[in-house]
Amino acid sequence: MSSLENLPDGVVEVAGLGAAEAYVTEPSGYVALVSALKDSGYEMCVDLCGVDYLEHPGREVPDALRATRFEVVVTLLSLSRRQRARVRVLAGDDEPRVDSLFSLYPGVEGFERETYDLFGVVFDGHPELTRILLPEEWEGHPLRKDYGLGRVPVQFKETAPQ
Repeated sequence: MSSLENLPDGVVEVAGLGAAEAYVTEPSGYVALVSALKDSGYEMCVDLCGVDYLEHPGREVPDALRATRFEVVVTLLSLSRRQRARVRVLAGDDEPRVDSLFSLYPGVEGFERETYDLFGVVFDGHPELTRILLPEEWEGHPLRKDYGLGRVPVQFKETAPQ
């Protein structure tokens, strides 16, 4: 595993599986960290997803952090160095939110919309943060651990008679 270089303040590097991995100590440092990694050669964002740790509130995080229910995980790729980096940001408990990476990697537009749609994480600064998989009138976020089993009703839009 490689180590990350030239990291901004407020970053805690941890041992990752198959990739360098870092947490930001404050959500406000998230975009700065990703920007620094992009400047150091991580040309591509290959994944961004949400995680709901509702059933694991006491999970281990670095000492400088307080575990929150929601987390956003970003995987970056350096094609030139053949390395991966994983960035983790704690997004909050009740109303999770982080800044959007759209200005750095426009390809995250769909990843962020999907995470918003399914987990309810708000991405500040996203150009069009709307649902991508479910209808706009859908209530709730189905990948949240407290969404409820068997509670997914079939929802149809009314069609005009022909």
